[in-house]
Amino acid sequence: MLAELITIGDEILIGQIVDTNSAWMAQELNLIGIKVKQITSVSDDREHILSALKEASQRATLVLITGGLGPTKDDITKATLCDYFGGGMVFSEEQYEQVERLFRSFGREVSPINRKQAEIPERCELVVNYNGTAPGMWFEKEGVYYMSMPGVPYEMKSMMSQQVLPKIRATFQTPVILHRTFLTQGIGESVLSELISDWEDALPEHLKLAYLPSPGLVRLRISASGKEEQQLNADIETQAESLYALIGHYIDGEGDETLESLVLQKLLQKDQTLALAESCTGGNIAHLITSIPGASAVFAGGVIPYSSELKARVLGVNPETLKNEGEVSEATAREMAEGVRNRLKTDYAVSVTGVAGPGPDKDGNPVGMVWIAVAGPDSTSAKMFQFSSDRGRNITMASLAALNFLRRSISE
Repeated sequence: MLAELITIGDEILIGQIVDTNSAWMAQELNLIGIKVKQITSVSDDREHILSALKEASQRATLVLITGGLGPTKDDITKATLCDYFGGGMVFSEEQYEQVERLFRSFGREVSPINRKQAEIPERCELVVNYNGTAPGMWFEKEGVYYMSMPGVPYEMKSMMSQQVLPKIRATFQTPVILHRTFLTQGIGESVLSELISDWEDALPEHLKLAYLPSPGLVRLRISASGKEEQQLNADIETQAESLYALIGHYIDGEGDETLESLVLQKLLQKDQTLALAESCTGGNIAHLITSIPGASAVFAGGVIPYSSELKARVLGVNPETLKNEGEVSEATAREMAEGVRNRLKTDYAVSVTGVAGPGPDKDGNPVGMVWIAVAGPDSTSAKMFQFSSDRGRNITMASLAALNFLRRSISE
């Protein structure tokens, strides 16, 4: 069972927005046994859209389309779909009722231009958009099924989850596809591959392994496809046990877990609290932590002491330490962590001080050199890391390294 995704909009092609819809849809389709053959982005141009639809129909049985459904003149998707499937436009009372409900919630009347949102191609089956004015439209032509949805991500995701995926499952008989993902940290992709090479080679044919590297960590995903879900789960479990026996000390979690969520879980389990002192990461670790619901139960707050003056005045770092050892040093990192822990009165504190880039610091320390310290109830530990020459990558990797350092400190 193959699907193709088409995103419509000049704003994607000029880089004004990033197409996150396709990645999300591909994941959701894969979970119900449908493989995406191709993803195509096209402009708001009639001929371009028609050509993409025709080509997609030759490769896939299901075509999902997003974008181009707004009320303005540059949104031409509905009119182009009429050209492709034949017929004209009809007025949908059901969709108009939804438009009215939405405008009433804003205390406004439906304008003539938004009234046109209730017009749909006569050859389609309406899929009501309960979160916006642009309708969803389901078509069938010569054995190929098409679903056109709004490009606004939260509207598309709601429509897809609540209406489109159930409709797809009811229309097609798809195989069972299962995934199990392992989060590893502290080991590179190539070294990891060497450690599990024999295990990977011995995997049954219906099980596949994928490496999903990102800055600071590597995810391993086992995928299984077949007809019997119970047997597939058993097969994955067997291989997971073998994988843990090989590299269990590198596996930090499973599924969509992140280092920040694992850290919060450990702190919650022990009823302990956390403070941060971030220099070169500029608050990025705090952002990761506070992105998780419930973080306030353990995260007290943080300080971004970017200057030497603030390191001394706010965190209590000894001026002699800054003068003799430098801002990017083990001693400074230790004093930063202990200072923010004492001032915010938490169980744990993490400090980060380093050279993000683009050039060396005033003491000649190279780009990518970072000191991280963790101050806990009993002791303070510090470690030096050497990352890359790219500023953004250094901030990301330093943040993940700090979280992992903290996680291991709490565990130990």
